[in-house]
Amino acid sequence: MKIAYFDCFNGAGGDMIVASLLDAGADVETLRRRLAALPVEGYTLSISEMSKQGFAATQFRVDLDATTEQPHRHLSHIRKIIDASDLPALVKGKALRVFTRLAEAEAKVHGTTIEKVHFHEVGAVDAIMDVVGAVLALDLLGVEQVFCSAIPVGSGTVTCQHGVMPVPAPATAELLRGVPLATTDEAGELTTPTAAAVLTTLASAFGPAPAMTLSEIGYGAGTREGHTRPNLLRVLIGETGAPCETDTVVVLETSLDDASPELIGHCLERLLAEAALDAFATPIQMKKSRPGVMLTVLCEPHRADALERILFAETTTFGVRRHGATRTKMRRRHETVTTPFGEIRMKVGEHGEIRTASPEFEDCRAAAGRHGVPLREVLAAVNAAWASRST
Repeated sequence: MKIAYFDCFNGAGGDMIVASLLDAGADVETLRRRLAALPVEGYTLSISEMSKQGFAATQFRVDLDATTEQPHRHLSHIRKIIDASDLPALVKGKALRVFTRLAEAEAKVHGTTIEKVHFHEVGAVDAIMDVVGAVLALDLLGVEQVFCSAIPVGSGTVTCQHGVMPVPAPATAELLRGVPLATTDEAGELTTPTAAAVLTTLASAFGPAPAMTLSEIGYGAGTREGHTRPNLLRVLIGETGAPCETDTVVVLETSLDDASPELIGHCLERLLAEAALDAFATPIQMKKSRPGVMLTVLCEPHRADALERILFAETTTFGVRRHGATRTKMRRRHETVTTPFGEIRMKVGEHGEIRTASPEFEDCRAAAGRHGVPLREVLAAVNAAWASRST
């Protein structure tokens, strides 16, 4: 599997992400042609090789035409621009996910809705070229999975349309919830909202570089000059033999010795209804020899705060533990088998030479209800059909 690892040793900008991928071998002319086909006007695209503080790198710039008035675009306008393009469906989908995440962060910061957010803070044309360019360049390189280092955000202040704000800018900070940040002695805004949106949407995990056979290295140059380190973003492209997926989740835990089973059951139902990846209770022995339970919640980083509030609201806890965890998951897909009770989906997972499969429980339960037979008969029939198919 081909992977990309963004080494953000001095932060990242949306333009630097695109530039690093072009420097790593993404086809420049194809990217130019695809971006030029977007229904957006009033800009000039500049892609050039340069030396940045002694290092060879590529720079990607979007220069706005001062004579062309650019509207304040909303998410709906950007969605129409991307939908109207001839980009591959996968590229369109990922680009829209990035913009939706960026809109959610801006909406939370400004106390509005995602459809009312103006993209003036990140520059609509710049953002469109950077986001679509990054997703398209990854597609051109054949990258299947993205990883990223811890992210340095810088220090000091940044001037935006609402005045002087601390670094990281409010939207950037919101986007980086649950992501490990790196310390640095470099001052200024090192990571922009656009870059934070791209990396946190596309990256499966944050931390050290994963095991891979390295094939390409790209350096993307920013527009400023670094004081203690060059203003570059490095991307490493390589192959990994493990056909698995890795992502980062947040684990929430709290121990209870004074909550009723009804309360715990209700809380677990609420957590799962609010998009927890999993939520469960484990019997434990607490202080003073009291029997209790530990509630554990697995969730995506941006859902951690909302699910933590449920734990405080629905249980008797006075504190919740929180830590990040990296998950390695089998690559999954569904296959359908034909049984006397109809077609039933099998969930199939693969990791190297390891392969496992199990019937989709809800499909089996529905089939048992339709045919008026015990659930175990349906499960046995599905497993038998899968076994005969696999031999």
